[in-house]
Parts: sequence; structure tokens; C-alpha cells
Amino acid sequence: MRDSHKSLALLVLYGLSGVTALGYEVLWTRMLSLFFGISILGVVVTVAAFMLGLGLGSLLATRYTFSLKRTWYILATIECVVAIYAVILPSIMHILQGLWLHVDQLQVWAFWQISSALLALSLPATALGFAFPSMLRVGKSCKLSLAQLYGVNTIGGAIGALLPLLLLPWLGWLLALKCFAILGMMIALGLFWLSKVQSDSDAMMKVEMSVKIVKPNIYMMLAYAGMGAGALMLEIAWTRAYGMVMLRTEYVLAVILAVFLMGIGVGSIWARYIKPHWGLTWLPIMIAVAALLGLYAFPHMNAWAQSFHMNSLMGALWLDAILIAVFTFPVTLALGAWLPLIAQDDEGGRLYAINSLGACMGALLAGFVCIPWLGTALTWLLAVTLIVVCACYWQVRSRLWYALASISLLMLAGWPVKALPEAAVLLKQELPHAHDMYQFEDAVSITHVVEKDNGQRVLLSDLQRMDASSDATSVEVQKNQARLPLFLHGSAKDVLFLGLGTGITASGALAWHDVHVQSVELSKGAIHAATFYFNRVNDDVVSHTGLVHDDARRFLMRTHQSYDVIVGDLFHPDMVGRGALLSVEQFERAKAKLNQDGVFVQWLAFNQFDIPSLQVVLHSFERIFPHNAIFVDGYRMGLVGFQGQFKSASLLKASAPPENQWGGEGAWTWLGRYWGDASDLLKGATSSHVQSEWAPVLEYRLPHMRYHPASLPDVLLWLMQHRVRFEQGLDVWQVNPSDQTSFKRSWAASLFNMRAQYLALTSQPNVSRFQQLAYQANPRDRWAAFGLADAMFDSLNRLPKGMSKEQALERILSIRDDHEEALKALIKLKNEEGNQQAAKGYMNKLRSISPYMRLDV
Repeated sequence: MRDSHKSLALLVLYGLSGVTALGYEVLWTRMLSLFFGISILGVVVTVAAFMLGLGLGSLLATRYTFSLKRTWYILATIECVVAIYAVILPSIMHILQGLWLHVDQLQVWAFWQISSALLALSLPATALGFAFPSMLRVGKSCKLSLAQLYGVNTIGGAIGALLPLLLLPWLGWLLALKCFAILGMMIALGLFWLSKVQSDSDAMMKVEMSVKIVKPNIYMMLAYAGMGAGALMLEIAWTRAYGMVMLRTEYVLAVILAVFLMGIGVGSIWARYIKPHWGLTWLPIMIAVAALLGLYAFPHMNAWAQSFHMNSLMGALWLDAILIAVFTFPVTLALGAWLPLIAQDDEGGRLYAINSLGACMGALLAGFVCIPWLGTALTWLLAVTLIVVCACYWQVRSRLWYALASISLLMLAGWPVKALPEAAVLLKQELPHAHDMYQFEDAVSITHVVEKDNGQRVLLSDLQRMDASSDATSVEVQKNQARLPLFLHGSAKDVLFLGLGTGITASGALAWHDVHVQSVELSKGAIHAATFYFNRVNDDVVSHTGLVHDDARRFLMRTHQSYDVIVGDLFHPDMVGRGALLSVEQFERAKAKLNQDGVFVQWLAFNQFDIPSLQVVLHSFERIFPHNAIFVDGYRMGLVGFQGQFKSASLLKASAPPENQWGGEGAWTWLGRYWGDASDLLKGATSSHVQSEWAPVLEYRLPHMRYHPASLPDVLLWLMQHRVRFEQGLDVWQVNPSDQTSFKRSWAASLFNMRAQYLALTSQPNVSRFQQLAYQANPRDRWAAFGLADAMFDSLNRLPKGMSKEQALERILSIRDDHEEALKALIKLKNEEGNQQAAKGYMNKLRSISPYMRLDV
């Protein structure tokens, strides 16, 4: 075989090796995000494990010299073994996860879980790291330089980082992992084949690193290790920051890895055209300027990203990649050029190893120390400073002066952007005239409490989800999420809420005085927000319930307690790890913790799903809870699973609590929101896919919904078409003849409500007609009453002849006495009339229903 052909084949195979390595990394990040329940933690641990393994493997490989033919065999064996290990790794992680479930304290559990994950992932990474110095020796025999091999491998890694984004929605997690493993086996076969075409003289020849092995001095190694640490600190900070304002962290990680590695690869190849003296002088300046510009431009980048209206997820990914690359590519380009500039081929393996070990330390330092203690922006600045200071080692003269000047200038230039902009600034389109009240950042997420211009508060996590607002309507809807399961059980004593959030949902159970309420919440920021910033609307729930700081999945796996009612609160299922809370495995865990007559309710928001995605959840739920019922409350659906047969309406009525526990709606209003069971809604479904932790569907289907907002009317129409007939509802709930009229009126009201919502969303006529019909059918239904009251308020400028504005507002309050806008209008009206006493009365009423409402707006 000609040497040129052999060299080309080697470059192709080593480039494909980079594809598989980064494909594994992205997929394993997703796996760890599932185990920890936190996306950024999965990123930190996976990246740290990879860097640790690459460093250790490279150090081991530099100690040994093999014959050329044996080196080929070693490289082939490495690819083969890593491919096999990748396929069995999920089983290994299952075993490791089970080892530490008995650990009570979350921090101790996290330490052992992280340590186990680092060990499990660093093993294959060590093998891949062993391949780098070995590949340098093989490449030397084929007249390939360090820059060529390093560059091709990292460019392949950039491709490998992006490939999972295409494979995951199409194949799912496990099949995507197997595809990369198959590619790894094909690379191994290619390397085995190349080993067979070696001549006998090649096979006998020992390829030494050089006649005399050159070892970098200790100061050079420490400097390059520091640059590796700074580079990975910067990567983690980029992932956290850009993951907030762009797509989900999983997608942003892939884009950042691709841009990062593309820059490293191109920089490595570019280095052969750079004069070392010029490069070592100016590249650190290029890194500092580009990184600082990226931090200054961060809010503008967010504004640019929000201003573009993309029609597809792929288009948004390209936009994000371009925006990220503008400010990160120059940094990675310079970092990629550094190794070829400072190392001869003979010492490249050792420098690569020490840089990787430094990178491991940098990733762990960023994720567990710098970001929680200093914040993302300061971590960004610290990373840049570390890179530039360590690069001063290669300055021939005045290294100390360069280092001190670099620190001073970077701190001075970076001080104005030492913290990321407020959430209210980054979300000014969604939250105009708002301001931040509270911010908490740790390894879990960045939690914000934002106060809107009217005084109402919103809880945000990583700017990607808006939990509940503190306005009166939102408060009642959230409390309803506790009321429904307690109503259906009838005699619950122990209730568990999976997620605390603002605490408003759990507070809905406090009206049942003999019920013991427990909540599980992973985010310390959310716990603090519920305790101090939403306590007026959540009835100080944190003080009156048992609160467990833990991940919901882990808690259900390890607790020995059982419950009468378990409630799965709302969340954004398209975020990394969140879809696992709608999986068959999670539903099975919840069912295993229910008492004999227990009830589990999982709430879903219609605006977060399209019809196929809802069907996936329904299939998953029905598989675990064959006895189930579906209830609809406004734009929310409650999936109710029963441990046994559910109770009849007569029993429910007998066990119904006092009216003050229902927000004035009554038990029949709730029963009228019954829609059927899962099988009724799945009639005509073309697919029977379920959501599994190891074959996820939702996380890769739902992000597309951001670009197809018209799905909500389709969901409402689909629900109206698939509701069971009234006669079936009578039969299912065994309603007594004397109660059938009450049941029918509430049944009709819920259907008229949905018809009015659908017509309003699709800009069709007759909305007011259906709102009036809903209210006439059941005036106690808050959706019917509010629909009519809102319509009347919107028509205040078209009052009937002879009716004053005050009379119209009073009429609105006669329908819903907690209508905020009507109360505010009456306060303003009475103040204008000078009737301070009447205005004060309306103010007191408004404060009682909406404690945070600002009355001066």
C-alpha cells in the first residue's frame, strides 16, 4: 500500500475516532443529567471524566514504546473495547446508582454519585487518551505531524458533538448510542486492516519518540495545565450562560462542543503557518479580547437571538451556533494553535496529557466551586485570566510583569460585567418594566424571582421556564392541582408533592387540616423563593409542611414511606431530565409508593404539548395505571391514576370537604371536568410510543413546538372530539338520579368553556355566546364566570344605554367578586370621586385576593 494512501486512511480513521468520542460524550452527558436530575451537573461530570481519562491515558502511553505493528493493534483494540463498554455503560450506571440510594444526605449522595460517575466514564476516556501518543507514533511513520492529527481528530469531534442532535429525535438514546458503538467497531476493523499491510521491516521496527526523549520542564507543564483548566472553566461558563438564553442545555452543549472543537482543530492546522514568536505573543491577547467581548455582548446576543423568528428547530440551532461562534471561535482557535506552537511531536503526548488533567480540574472547579460561589460571569472572567496568565510563561522577557499587567487589565475591563444581566433585562420582551428581586445560583440552576410592573412575582429557573405567577387566577389554578386528588381520594392522610416551586400548589392541601403534607424539591433557590418571596400567596407553606431537599426520582426510589396521594406538579418537559418525570419508570415508582386506595395525579399544561406528544404521555400513563381518569382544568390536564378501583360519585359526595376547601366551586364542578380515561383519548392514535428514561421521546419532539405555536387550538379541538359521552360519565361515576342534573350542568359548562377558548384562539365568532352558556350552566365554575366577566370588562366602552360604568363594574363583581381589573377600576373611580372610604374597601378586597398587587398602576 502506498504511503500517501496509508496516511490518508489514517487521517480519516482518526477523524472518525473523534466523531465517536464526542458522540459518546454528548450521549453520556444526557445519561448523567437523568441520574442527577440536573443538566449542568451532567455536563460538568462528563467533561471532567473525559478530561481526566484523556490525561491519564496519555501519560500512560508516553511511558511505553511498542513496535509499529503492535501499535496499530493497540489502537484497533482501544476502539473496539470502548465501543463495547459504551453499550454496557448504562447497565453499569444503574448498578452504581443503586449503591448509594441509602445515603440520606443529598450532598453526601451527590459526592459518591459523582465519584462513581467519574470513575465509570474515565475508564473509556483513559483508553482514548492512551490512543493519542500512540497515534502520534504511527503518524510519524506516515509523515503526519502533530498538528495534522490533532486538528483532524478535533474537527471530527466537532461533527460528533452535533450528530446526536440528529440521531436522538430519530432513534432515541439507546439506539443512538449503539450507532456510535457500531461506528467505533468499523474504525477498529479499519485499523486492523491497516496493521495487516505493514511490511515485515515495519513490523520489526521500533518507533521511538525520538533518539533522545524530550520531556517538557515542570514549569511548562504547570503553565499548560493551567491553560487547560482555564479553557474548561470557560466552556462550563459558556454552557451555563448560553444555555439560559438560547436552547436547552443539551443542545447548547452540543453546539458549544462543536464550535470549541472546530476552533481547536482549525487552530491546530493553522499553527503550521504561524511564526512561534508572533503566535505566543499575540494569541493570548486574542483570547482575552474575544472572551471579554463575548461577556459584554451577552445581553445583545440574547436580544439578537430573541429578535429572530425561526420556523424550525434546526434553523434555531444554526442561528445559535453562529451567534456562539462569533465570540467563542476566536478563543478556541487560539487555544488550538497553542499545542503545535509550543511542542515538538516528541513531547506533544505529555503536554496533551497534562493539559487534559488541568482541564479536568478546571471543569470540577467551575461546576462545584466557582459558579456556586462567584457566579457564571466571574467564573468566565477568572477562566480568561487564568489562561492569559499561564500563557505568560512563554513570554521570553518580563514574565512577571506580563502576568501582573494581564491580571490588572482583565479585572479592570471585566469589572463592569462581573455579573450577568438581570433576568428582567434578558426577558424584557416577555416581562417589560420588571426588575429582579432575588437571584440564587448553584450547580443545579440559576433561580430568579422577578417582580412585574404591577407587583406580581414570577419564579424562573435558568430563564427557561416560568413557574407560577402570584396573581390571583394563577394562585387558584395552582391550588386546584392539590384539590382534585384530595377530592378524588376523599380521606387522605399523607400527601406528597413532587416539586415545590413557588409552594402554591402544595398550599392547596393546607385547607385539609388532618392531612400531613410533604414536598420534595431539588433547587435550593426555589425553596428560598417559596419561603420568603411567595409566602403571602402560599400560606407560608414551608413552615406548615415537611420539606425534603432531594431529587424527585431519587426520593421515590429510596423512601420507605407510602402515601394516600402523590401529586406531580407542572414543569417544562422539554428541558433536559424533566421528560424522565413523565416516563413509565417514574410512573411506576410513584405507583409503588401509593397506599391501597392511593391516587396519583400528574399535571400537564396544554401549551407545552402537541397531540402526538400528549398521546405518548397517555400511553405511558395507561401502561402503569390501567385504572385512570382524565380531568381538564382550564388549559391543564390532570392524569389521575388509581392504585385500585376508583370511587363512585356517591362516595365522593359523601366524603367531600367543606366548600371553603374548593375555592367556591364545589365537588360537582370538579366531577364535571371529567373527560374520560386514557384509552378514550387514544382512540384513533397512529402510534403507541411510550416515554422511557432510556428511549426518550418528549425531549426531542417538544423543542420543535417553540416554532409551531398553533398546536394549542389543535389540542383543544382534539380534546373536544375525544371526550366521552355524558351517559358514559354517568355510568363510570355511578351518579345517583337525584344528582344527575348537577352533574350534567357542570359537564356542559366545562365543554362550553373549552369551545369558547377554542373559538377565541382561532379568532372565530360566537365566543361570547359560549361563555354565556357556560356561565348559565354552572355559575360556580371559575372558568365560566371569569370568561364572562372578562368579556364584560373588555366591553366597558360599549355600555348599554342607561348603565353607568360603576354599575357595569359592580355587575362584573357580582359574577366574580375577585376580578382584579374590575376592583382596580372601581378603586380608581372612587378616588376620582373623592370617596376614599369606598376606595379603601375595594383596596382591602384586592389585597386579600392578590397580596402582591401594586395599587398605583
